[in-house]
Amino acid sequence: MIARLGVQDVAELRQALLHTPVGHALIAGAIVTALFLAAWYLDDPEEAVRYRVRVPEQCAPGWKGEVVREPGLRVKDSNKIQCYCPATGELLDTIEPATERDIDNAVERAKAAQEKWRQTSFTERRKVLKSLLKFVLENQKTISTAACLDSGKTRLDSSFGEILVTAEKTKWTIDHGEKALKPESRPTNFLMMYKKNEVRWEPLGVVAAAVSWNYPFHNLLGPIISALFSGNAVIVKVSEQTAWSSRYFTSIVHGALYACGHGYCEDLVQSLACWPAVAPHLTSHPGISHLTFIGSRPVAHKVCESAAKALIPVCVELGGKDAAIVLDDVRNLEKVGHILLRGVFQAAGQNCIGIERVIAMPKAYDSLVKFLTPIVNSLRSGSALSLEAKGATNEAIDVGASISPAGFDHLESLIRDAVAQGAQLLAGGTRFTHPEHPSGHYFAPTLLANVTADMAIAQTECFAPVFLLMRAESVEHAVTLANSTEYGLGASVFGSSRRDLEYVVDRVQSGMVSVNDFAVYYAVQLPFGGVKGSGYGRFAGEEGLRGLCNTKAVCRDRFPGVMETGIPPELRVPVPNAQRSWEVASGVVELGYGESIARKVAGLRKIVGI
Repeated sequence: MIARLGVQDVAELRQALLHTPVGHALIAGAIVTALFLAAWYLDDPEEAVRYRVRVPEQCAPGWKGEVVREPGLRVKDSNKIQCYCPATGELLDTIEPATERDIDNAVERAKAAQEKWRQTSFTERRKVLKSLLKFVLENQKTISTAACLDSGKTRLDSSFGEILVTAEKTKWTIDHGEKALKPESRPTNFLMMYKKNEVRWEPLGVVAAAVSWNYPFHNLLGPIISALFSGNAVIVKVSEQTAWSSRYFTSIVHGALYACGHGYCEDLVQSLACWPAVAPHLTSHPGISHLTFIGSRPVAHKVCESAAKALIPVCVELGGKDAAIVLDDVRNLEKVGHILLRGVFQAAGQNCIGIERVIAMPKAYDSLVKFLTPIVNSLRSGSALSLEAKGATNEAIDVGASISPAGFDHLESLIRDAVAQGAQLLAGGTRFTHPEHPSGHYFAPTLLANVTADMAIAQTECFAPVFLLMRAESVEHAVTLANSTEYGLGASVFGSSRRDLEYVVDRVQSGMVSVNDFAVYYAVQLPFGGVKGSGYGRFAGEEGLRGLCNTKAVCRDRFPGVMETGIPPELRVPVPNAQRSWEVASGVVELGYGESIARKVAGLRKIVGI
């Protein structure tokens, strides 16, 4: 009957319904349903919360600090840490270092906080990270200012090396973290077909990280992000060199946690700075379940020895002597040249995955020398913040300060020795005294060509604004040169031939490789780490999250109460008959793992005694 209704009939029926109690009820129900659905979709339980954090007065525009007469980490005649800007020598603050008792208290408080935090859902953890990401995006300039003041880097370096990578790690964890940590089903076998298997990743408890100074924002937040999402509490031992900014950066994380209702945030996430003599108390503390160390090889030996006392697993990242191989068939050498310049001079060369050696084939080598020489000679060193304070908007700083002049003597010695052995010094080569900031720490942007593998500078991590150019006669020779150091963190290769590119990727000894690019593996959160003298273990990506967890294997009955494990009479203890028990046991093995039906049948016959 309904199928025969015309348009007019339908309109009349609709009007009739609207004026009846049933019609009113239908309309009311539709409105309530619509409101419920709207509320459901609009009330996002993971929606980011906007919050504020007190900004350090030193980050205010035009701030000027007292220039330290004797720049150094320790306040004269005191135990306090002296925090100053390495680009200008301006005093930022003095900080009381942590003691062994402070570390004990930190671990105790973290344990209690972690018991609460481990109960949170992935939804709650994502909400915290989304709030954190929102804050970072809305406060980029202030974060950059703090990082530049404490490390001496440029605005551009802070954007790429501090903010972009932190945003990437946060967003990746939000989007993919739960998938990496959700229980995973694993296959069974013929004998155990009645079982179902699972692997879980559960938080370890209180994890720690001892991080380097070169990226004070990112190196602090990186381990915190992973620790929080995996359900752990975290204590980060920051470098004394950047202790000042670490307090502000830690408060940013506290702000996100507190805004999302986690009032125990200051116990859950802690950062501290201490003198080297006190650090082993943290790295060997029985209350620590995992340690991430980012730093130098000499210190790593001490850290790992210390951690071994409490059997603390350690993920070790020790920098490298990363090579960028440029093949002769590269499509656009000028474009590659600019990538190399960014890779070498990013953060004044103080970059664990910075390019430390450029190995070029003959044709590319000659072209690079011509292209690079005038550019490196034109690079400007200084303080980006000082330029801004003067209103010099049309000027720029290309290379920032070094964190300390402690290594300058050795670096100059390496360069002199290389030149004596035949290397060509085409730019820089010595420390630089800035006319406006004589208390700042600067090394002149350097270009050293004709470097060979037997030179000490080709084997030593410079961690400075030094561009080393080496000549390779073939693709095979280029790989040999790349593998000639004790390091193996990252690598790059530029070229057109797929065969040659894959040859390099397959044979270069490193934990990571970028093809026709530089260090992009971290920009997509692939597992980060190296081989040989560059350390072991991985952070970032799924491997990084899972590394902070207890990998728990779980095996259950697929049909409980129906099919369960039982011990046959022949195999029970005390063993009734040795010969018969052996026949049954060997039959079980043949039944389960026999390569043919005949073998399996033979095993079954042994079991039943035929």
